[in-house]
Amino acid sequence: MSVIRVGTSSWADQQLIASGWYPRSANTPAGRLAHYSGHFDLVEADTSYYAIPAVRTTQAWADRTPAGFTFDVKAYGLFTGHRVAARTLPADLRPTGGGELRWCDLDPEAHDELWARFRAALDPLAAAGKLGVVLLQFPPWLVRSDAARQRILDTARRCRQLAGGPARLAVELRHGSWFGQHTLETLRMLHEHDLSYVCVDMPQGHRASVPPVLVVTADPAVVRFHGHSGQWTGGDKQEKFRYAYGDRELADWAQRLRGLAADTTELHALFNTCCGDQAVRDATRLAARLDARPGTTARRPLRTVR
Repeated sequence: MSVIRVGTSSWADQQLIASGWYPRSANTPAGRLAHYSGHFDLVEADTSYYAIPAVRTTQAWADRTPAGFTFDVKAYGLFTGHRVAARTLPADLRPTGGGELRWCDLDPEAHDELWARFRAALDPLAAAGKLGVVLLQFPPWLVRSDAARQRILDTARRCRQLAGGPARLAVELRHGSWFGQHTLETLRMLHEHDLSYVCVDMPQGHRASVPPVLVVTADPAVVRFHGHSGQWTGGDKQEKFRYAYGDRELADWAQRLRGLAADTTELHALFNTCCGDQAVRDATRLAARLDARPGTTARRPLRTVR
């Protein structure tokens, strides 16, 4: 029997907070997380992409959510090849000068310490049984090559070594060169290294577009919904993700997700349409089509996975 979990990519996005979805009584981080976890049993923590959270913060996440709740945690952007602002590093590890940093701007000792602190941040969630996957989201300029392939595998290996070992890892690729004639090769690489492939629904026709390939390379399967905004390349964040999934689209996706869930023990579906409260509305509607009642785990009698 497969488990389907539905949620959103963040519960603390400023657009969501300003939308009025949270009641006035949920006016603190703790209150908002409690309200969110009463509606969904999965969330993607994306603040960890911008800075490594303090252990007391992730301990609070674990303490303030019910049993069975799951956090997918996005890895710190520096780990996956993104530039980050120097101010996002822990104060004792910041180089002088400020500005933006790349991984190569730091010495190996700082690398080790950053990974160690990331692991420490994951520990409370893992101890509570609430850690889903660590999401390794690679940048859209990571073009397919032998060096890029090795970078992905090295990052995954390092994450496993220093992030508690049993943490499940999911890989999101954001350049079209990994797909097309190379799709099978890409998926085979992820399968051979026990890495969950992140299927993305996103606008097509752009150089960095990736097709919504529905396949399981490792447990759990992960699907992220970015929408189909016409401002994907030219708009600001709000315009880029301004999209409402229609009833017919959600009905089609519900059917496709049931099929995908038949090949895995657990499936995570996350909406990243972070414009106002659109993500929670779309997630609620999809969960209803999957018979996922708010605040519960969606368990559907699909086929037994052997």
